Amino acid sequence: RATDFESVCGGSTPPGAIFPRYAFRAISACIRAVAGFLATVLICDDEPSLRELIRISLNGDYEFAEAADGITCLEMARQLRPDLIILDMMLPGRNGIDVLRELRQDADLAETPVVVLTAQPGTRDDALREGATRVMDKPFDPDDVSVAVEEVLSGPT
Repeated sequence: RATDFESVCGGSTPPGAIFPRYAFRAISACIRAVAGFLATVLICDDEPSLRELIRISLNGDYEFAEAADGITCLEMARQLRPDLIILDMMLPGRNGIDVLRELRQDADLAETPVVVLTAQPGTRDDALREGATRVMDKPFDPDDVSVAVEEVLSGPT
C-alpha cells in the first residue's frame, strides 16, 4: 500500500512525482528517526520502463521516489533529501547536466551521490566534470546498476 506523502512529511506532493504503489513504503528522510535507516533512492528518467527496471534491479532495502523530468527531480531532491540519485542525461524540462549542476550548487544536496545514466558517450566527461559520482552507459546491465548503487552508498573503500 502506498504511503500518503502529505500525511508522512507534511506539505504537498511535487507535481509530476511518481510513487510506485508496490515499492514505496514511506519517505525515509521524514521517518528515519522512527523507522530506522532505509536508503532513499530518487530515480529520474523520462522512460517509465527504465525507472521500473532500475527499481527491480535494486534488491536491497531501499525507499524509492521517481521523477520523469529534470524540474521534478530537483523539487523532489530538495523535499526528500535522498541518499542517492540515479539521473538520466536526456530529460524534458531540464537536462541531466543542468540538474547535476544545480544539485552541486545547493548546499543541502551538494554531497548527495549521483549515478548518471547516459546514452550519449560524449556527455560522460561533462557529467564527471559537473560532479557525478559515477557515470554508466545506456543500455546498462541491471546487475551493474545494483552494484554501482551498493558501492556508492557504502562509501569509499
